[in-house]
Amino acid sequence: MAKLKTAYFCQNCGSQYPQWTGQCKNCLEWNTLVEEVVEKTSSKTPPFSKSKQHVINIIEVEAIEEPRIKTPSDELNRVLGGGIVLGSVTLIGGEPGIGKSTLLLQLALKMKKKIFYVSGEESASQIKMRADRLAEIKNPNCFLYTETSLEKILHEAKKLEPDFVIIDSIQTLQSQLIESSPGTVSQIRECSNEIIKYAKENNVPVFLVGHITKDGQIAGPKVLEHMVDVVLNFDGDRNHLFRLLRANKNRFGSTAEIGIYEMVSQGLKEIKNPSEILITKKSEELSGNSVAVTLEGNRPMLLEIQALVSTAVYGTPQRSCTGFDSKRLNMLLAVLEKRAGFQLGAKDVFLNITGGIKTDDPALDLAVVASILSSNEDIAISEHFCFAGEIGLSGEIRPIAQAEQRITEAEKLGYETIFISNLNKLPKKKFGIKIEEVSKVEDFHERLFN
Repeated sequence: MAKLKTAYFCQNCGSQYPQWTGQCKNCLEWNTLVEEVVEKTSSKTPPFSKSKQHVINIIEVEAIEEPRIKTPSDELNRVLGGGIVLGSVTLIGGEPGIGKSTLLLQLALKMKKKIFYVSGEESASQIKMRADRLAEIKNPNCFLYTETSLEKILHEAKKLEPDFVIIDSIQTLQSQLIESSPGTVSQIRECSNEIIKYAKENNVPVFLVGHITKDGQIAGPKVLEHMVDVVLNFDGDRNHLFRLLRANKNRFGSTAEIGIYEMVSQGLKEIKNPSEILITKKSEELSGNSVAVTLEGNRPMLLEIQALVSTAVYGTPQRSCTGFDSKRLNMLLAVLEKRAGFQLGAKDVFLNITGGIKTDDPALDLAVVASILSSNEDIAISEHFCFAGEIGLSGEIRPIAQAEQRITEAEKLGYETIFISNLNKLPKKKFGIKIEEVSKVEDFHERLFN
């Protein structure tokens, strides 16, 4: 019989203490110790139990493809790597009001499976009101349970035997074995352990909703992200319509894929071709606008870059970015001034990626530079031009990954010319779009406006 005893763990660094003290001796933080149950085996148990496992050469291991459940959302399937793996535990985090609960409720209403939807934050009537607003209920096997007790939730889940479990959220659950309040490190760790154990033993996939801190990290111990199989991040600007679903961790697929949704009055709508929506059709050409061909995972996508360069009014020039790394913008401005001779040190530079999209693809550099040069000289860039290239510190335009896919996407959307590095190794086939190969920033400026 296992013996249970309590110990105190620091919520900041995880150090263990036999009794409560005001300050953690390891990280020197105050009032961070919480009580947690520690399980120790009986002294009669041998130190090493007999195991049926044996050492095996990796060549002899048979690769078995994990069975997956296809969801009604193609974007979610893309991010998960093809669907939900049976017995997997997925943690999804995001800002309050960004659409986490809406996404999972839509999933529960559209899947033709027995769904067990647990909410510790909303009543059943509130969930029903949101379900009526989202869509017609197509799944008669969606069962709601509003409870925060972990033991009661697991009891009902074992009795119901669902095909899929959604828990909103992990920070609201509380185990009777832990005396601390919900949301503490010990409660989250204990509840997560029991839920993961249930998922693996019953081969039932589980979705956990996680709150985030003001720093953007999922609240609770970092070990929570290590224990689960998939960690998804649902982000976007609440003032914009678009929401991005990314995988920060995925044991069953790539973490490079991205799903794009649009928030409408009926819930979240999938964006099949984001390039057509993110690019604004203008009646007149304006300076400072360019189109970048970026890549999110294996999906090529066109983004509109806007720049505004003006004389600094208050003496110290301002550098402001929306959706782009401000440090990289400063680097590009330094390259333009040092290598190409443009006097931008005394000018304000404002940069914006339209649609509220945030990306760190280095291939945006060329489009960013094109927008800055266009605004600085007040010369509009042709609406038939697009750009894809990384810029180095010496002013050279470096090659980009998967250039052929980017060219094909630009050609599909009707662009006539794409500017890329001359170092890209392209196939010898003919493209329906003109390819302008450039090597340096100063050459790029001449080719762009002449």
